[in-house]
Amino acid sequence: MEPFTIATGTMDHAQNVFIRVHTNAGFYGVGECSAFPMIVGETQDTCLIMAREFAKLWKGKDALNIPERLQQLHDFTAANTTIKSAFDMALYDIASKNAGLPLYQFLGGEKRKVETDITIGIASPAIMAQKALAFKKSGAGILKVKVGKNAKEDVERIRQIREAVGNNLKIRIDANQGWTFDDAAYALKNLAEYIIEFCEQPMRTWYDDRLTELMTLSPVKIMADESVYNHHDARKQINSKSCDYINIKMAKSGGLFEAKKIHDLAAETNMPCMMGGMLESRIALSAKLHFVYANPNIKFYDMDTCMLGHLEDPCTGGVTYDGCFLNIDDAPGIGADADNTFLEKCESYLL
Repeated sequence: MEPFTIATGTMDHAQNVFIRVHTNAGFYGVGECSAFPMIVGETQDTCLIMAREFAKLWKGKDALNIPERLQQLHDFTAANTTIKSAFDMALYDIASKNAGLPLYQFLGGEKRKVETDITIGIASPAIMAQKALAFKKSGAGILKVKVGKNAKEDVERIRQIREAVGNNLKIRIDANQGWTFDDAAYALKNLAEYIIEFCEQPMRTWYDDRLTELMTLSPVKIMADESVYNHHDARKQINSKSCDYINIKMAKSGGLFEAKKIHDLAAETNMPCMMGGMLESRIALSAKLHFVYANPNIKFYDMDTCMLGHLEDPCTGGVTYDGCFLNIDDAPGIGADADNTFLEKCESYLL
């Protein structure tokens, strides 16, 4: 993919893993995950190794008993949420195909308008402002701007972007844990005049104990990302009043099953959530859109991964983009699969 820079590093390729889980009912479920080592600590290689171990656990088991299958994975290894999310996704694909329903209907949801933001990676303020203006001209309504390298420069980045695009476009920022407490306090106080919708993950997770203090100082709302992997993390953030919103990602939660727990816990306290992601293709993106349709407390959508420079599309079927709006048809299951021609070029395992 085109190189993409955030506060924790630059990615020039997507470390994705695709799986098919076959059943004796004559169909299979698909799953995809995207390793992002500088955030989740997994790589494509570690995902492949764990996938081969997971596959052995499920042979001859009931694919429709989703909680039991996932508990097998948790009993086998702690963490490894990225590769677990692919296996979780495959189970939901199987279950909804077995029911003859698109996944969102299987989950009890209905379609609604979903407009993703479009992300600007870290560069010089002038280059970022140029990109912002180009996105505006192409019809984007929401910009997500990566910051977190240098607080003073970050303020200048946003100033130039807002000057370039005017006040009608929404701007949200993501520091990806890049700031210290003092940097975050400085940046958020000085960014407020530029009409910022919210700031994702301003500090490293080891400063979570200072988020409550930052919340009292910040005129900009704060969204927890890396601070929330599972519903226990969400409970702690909510109870300590450490964030205004939560970003749900399959690679952090381990898939739809745990993501639903996070969503429901946040909904109980009227804390809106966002659907985010790593560098997934349209395969995993399709599962995420189904999840969004079925979970109304997801109010924000950061689902532009496939618009950010993937140089190949390995997916057949699945999500389509109409500008920044996402749609999917009503095929059973997730409705997406990998192109077999693409897979022929990939490293593969059959277990």
